[in-house]
Amino acid sequence: MRPVRNTKAFKEAVALTLAELAHRGVTLAPATVEDTIEKNISTVAQRLGIQVRSAWRYFDAAALADRLAGSAQAFAEGSSATDAGQAPMPPIDNPELALVLAGVPDSLAQSGGDLFSVIVNVAVNAWMAGHIHGEDGCTGCDGSRGPGGHDWQARMRTITEMQPDISKWFDRDVWTRAVNDAGYTVTRR
Repeated sequence: MRPVRNTKAFKEAVALTLAELAHRGVTLAPATVEDTIEKNISTVAQRLGIQVRSAWRYFDAAALADRLAGSAQAFAEGSSATDAGQAPMPPIDNPELALVLAGVPDSLAQSGGDLFSVIVNVAVNAWMAGHIHGEDGCTGCDGSRGPGGHDWQARMRTITEMQPDISKWFDRDVWTRAVNDAGYTVTRR
């Protein structure tokens, strides 16, 4: 049995669903539609105990587009423009966030432009920053704190001393110039 994505029916289903979504004024990434269709067809085949090629008779591009459009609308109505898809932000000029932002151009240069490595580096640093901030409440860190514990304010002072001009990293143009100076640029295909 061929994988779901390698079939003519799959390609036609994706094209039809994207067209139906466009008629509804909804734009989704093709990969999102592809993943949804693959999951739906595989689930239908599995639950009905039929082959994938037989599951296509249950596919309805208009109905899927309606469901996807409804989900997109519910998400839009349930989120304000200021918080949709946004993580809680630390205070502006947070030294640790500035340090993470400042590390991106260097990480790009060191990894030879490997975006995956850069993202992992940023994610780990951000996770560690959040963990360190809340470490006094972390029971798993009891043995690592030592008698003095972890002083988050002292850590922020130390970072600020290491990187005195932290506010520059919150300027998109400064950051973009630093990325460009590292020899890279981010462009949309």
